[in-house]
Amino acid sequence: MATVLVVDDAAFMRMMLKNMLIKNGFEVVAEAENGEKAVEMYKQYKPDLVTMDITMPDMDGIEAVEQIKLVDSGAKIVMCSAMGQQAMVLNAIKAGAKDFIIKPFEEERVVASLKQILE
Repeated sequence: MATVLVVDDAAFMRMMLKNMLIKNGFEVVAEAENGEKAVEMYKQYKPDLVTMDITMPDMDGIEAVEQIKLVDSGAKIVMCSAMGQQAMVLNAIKAGAKDFIIKPFEEERVVASLKQILE
């Protein structure tokens, strides 16, 4: 069972994503509400996968991706973005993210993306 770290500054988004993942056989090992916490949690739990929001206080998702990649160059990170954040998504991919999923989340798309990255 793949372990996942869910990162989003909105608690309801984390809960929604977490429920979706658990229902589809993933194990959510930790959650973080900003980039700094995400980096800490990554070091602590070393999850198979990270879902990373782009826009967050303190440290945004792009910076968090860069920091996590310094810790583990093989980290698998999927960005979560709202529509209209294409430029930021491209920056995140350049920083090392593997894919992106768009909010509001469509369960099938989310699960398919995560499974593909884990293969």
